[in-house]
Parts: sequence; structure tokens; C-alpha cells
Amino acid sequence: MRNPSSLKQEFLKKWIKGLQICSATKKKMSIMERRKAIKVSADIAMASTRKSTTYWSHALMANASKDDTNKIIIENILGNDDDNSKRIIFKKASMGISMSQKRIVRSKKIVRNSCKISRRARKISPSTIAKKLVKKRTQVLKSLVPGGEYMDDASLIKETLDYIISLRVQVDVMRHLANNASHEINDPKTSS
Repeated sequence: MRNPSSLKQEFLKKWIKGLQICSATKKKMSIMERRKAIKVSADIAMASTRKSTTYWSHALMANASKDDTNKIIIENILGNDDDNSKRIIFKKASMGISMSQKRIVRSKKIVRNSCKISRRARKISPSTIAKKLVKKRTQVLKSLVPGGEYMDDASLIKETLDYIISLRVQVDVMRHLANNASHEINDPKTSS
């Protein structure tokens, strides 16, 4: 894993580039459109810092590339990166049902099955219950990590750790920007 400060700098640079592209494509945006633009550009920037070396980054880019506006952001952020990685991302995006739809269906199944497990729990041994809980929690984890539903358990743990590190970088950068913006609002003398 790379140095967190260089990761933060790369994320910030790519995120700002994505935001600039979003604002250039549409001048007047509603609050919800701005929220979506911030999230999409942050996701694309975060995934591109991993240079498609992880499955979650591939999945995030594939999911984002379903929208034509997002494809423009991806192409600009990836810039001179390998064209082959762009083709892989766009090819994966054209696959059937979207990941978010799969997550909703899977979540409903987990809830439905957990009710069945609790009724049968009185008749089952503790080790069987533990195995079912681990399996259920693994399924939940697979639904949280982009592309997780296609990973085996060992890969899922590795990808989850990498995804958490990337999310932490994203949160740190956003928190730092928010803190600086609030200081400028509260103390206008520092912005001059």
C-alpha cells in the first residue's frame, strides 16, 4: 500500500478534476444533482487512484461508466492510463443487472432468511449457528464492497481492507476541505 499522504494528494487532484468536469457539463444543478456529482466524482477518483488493481475499483468504475456523463469523467481522470483498462471497465459496465439492484435483492433475501434462522435456531447446534452467522455476515460484507458478490472469502477480506483504506483517505480529504471551508467562512481575514 502506498503512502497515505501521496494517496490523498492523488485523490484530491483527481476528485477536483472530476468536479470541474461535472460543473462544466451542467451549469445549474439542484442540490441532489450536486450531491450525485460529488459522490460520482469521488468514487471515480478513489477507484482511479488504485489504477484498477483491485476488483472493487473495477466494479466502481464499471458501475459509474453506465452513465454517459460519468464516462466523460472517467476518461478525463484516467487520462493517459492504459486504454485496455478502460475497455475492461466499459465492458463490465454493459453486463446485465446493475450491482445496486443485486444488492437490494440480496438484502431482502438475507432479511427473509434471518427470520427463518431465528425460528429454527432452537433446534440447531451452536457450531451450525456460528457457521450460518459467518455466512450471513460474509454475504452482507459482499454487498457492501463494490464487486464483492463475485469474490471468494479470502479475496473479499483483502479487497475489503484495501477498500476501507481508500474510503478513509476519501473521508480524510473531504473532512480537511470541510474544516478549511468552515474556517474561511468563520474568519474571512484568513482568506485574504
